[in-house]
Amino acid sequence: MGYAWHCRPTEAHEQEPMPFIYVETLIRASLDDLWRFTQQPELHQRWDLRFTSITYLPRADETQPQRFLYETRVGFGVRIRGEGESVGTREDVGGMRTSALKFWSDDPRSLIRVGSGYWQYVPTAEGIRFLTRYDYETRFGLPGRVFDRLVFRPLLGWATAWSFDRLRLWLEEGIDPGVSFERSLVHAVARLSLAAIWLYQGLVPKFLAPESGELDLLRAAQVFGGWEPLALRLIGGGEVFFGLLLVALWRSRALYGLSCAALLVLLVGAAASTPALLVAPFNPLTLTLAMIGLAAIGWLASARLPTARACLRQPRRAREARA
Repeated sequence: MGYAWHCRPTEAHEQEPMPFIYVETLIRASLDDLWRFTQQPELHQRWDLRFTSITYLPRADETQPQRFLYETRVGFGVRIRGEGESVGTREDVGGMRTSALKFWSDDPRSLIRVGSGYWQYVPTAEGIRFLTRYDYETRFGLPGRVFDRLVFRPLLGWATAWSFDRLRLWLEEGIDPGVSFERSLVHAVARLSLAAIWLYQGLVPKFLAPESGELDLLRAAQVFGGWEPLALRLIGGGEVFFGLLLVALWRSRALYGLSCAALLVLLVGAAASTPALLVAPFNPLTLTLAMIGLAAIGWLASARLPTARACLRQPRRAREARA
């Protein structure tokens, strides 16, 4: 059974074509292992971010289509439920396998009404090209189509690609999907917290409230020759830029080391100009140690994380045509 979908265009799709979702990755594993990890529901639901649970329904014999139920938790106790059915599995003489299905949801909260698609497994000398293509129709008329085009479809495509890379790490390196998720969450919390502190330190005490003590620190250093207000804004701008950089370059581990180096420079400067600060409540030393701790946590958690960018998002012919 496969759960990635290629929608056979309906008449409505022909009138108003939507960009289908396509994801492709290369997984260095045996075809049988990849097939098992994607065809068995208890394994599939562990790596696929799109599903919380997948349950097969009983069938009288192997010749009948395999029906299943799926469920997705979207937060705040809300669960979206749907159904699906395998519509065929085939293997050609070259060993390429294709697994197709259709799916639908009668849940009135589900944006997806009905859809279909396929998974394809293509053996190569480097590994298995594992790809999916799927599409669906939406509910809620024009508002539903607009929300799908601008928000839901890009998010679903990202979740598919991120899940494919999580599967790759599981098969190639033995990293459990639960561990990948926990590392990604820890990395996100550490990185966003660190970025927020840099942004706050750059904006509030240096631009919005410069007289709160920051200017006095620079004046005490006696190295700026009366240009302390300008120096303060330059330092603040650098801190704001670095906070934004932490978010923009999400995968960069080097920024954690650069953050620690910058923090130590700022700490030495503050201690040299006003040593009494080091024993004051909530002083630069404690803030610096806390931020270095966040940087260390983020750096450790960021090793071998799944990323949607590791996957191709367009079919090969489309990429070649654009090139």
